[in-house]
Amino acid sequence: MASKLTRRAFIGGGVLAVGAGVFYAAGGQFLFYDLITEASAAEALDPETAHRLAAEGAITLVDIRRPDEWAKTGSGEHAVRLDLRRDDFIAELDKLVAGDRSAPLALICARGVRSARENNKLIEAGFTNVIDVPEGMLGNSKGPGWINRGLPLNKAP
Repeated sequence: MASKLTRRAFIGGGVLAVGAGVFYAAGGQFLFYDLITEASAAEALDPETAHRLAAEGAITLVDIRRPDEWAKTGSGEHAVRLDLRRDDFIAELDKLVAGDRSAPLALICARGVRSARENNKLIEAGFTNVIDVPEGMLGNSKGPGWINRGLPLNKAP
């Protein structure tokens, strides 16, 4: 009996190891983020373009991550920090664009999951010029992200 259990445990461990190897080879964590990211109806920008347009004042770039995430990595230079979980999130976005829901508004999060989902909600709420930065701060299968591209960060609290 013990040898059957040992053999099953050994085989099970082997299956897990092979599965982990396939997962890693197929993109690992990026594959996971691709699976949970909903399609965004928003226009998409790469981080470099988002940075340039935010610096020019052509878009309002909003980092929608949590304060603990901002503390760990900083935010992209020229990004406004606004925690997505705030009850007054949309009202605060309205203030950022002075009530002009047609003003270009770009959202960035860690890996593009939250920004895609929230951009769709903003479109439903009447914002007509929403933009997604789908690589996020940390990157995913769409690209390396803001930080890995070496773009400037605001690390102030």
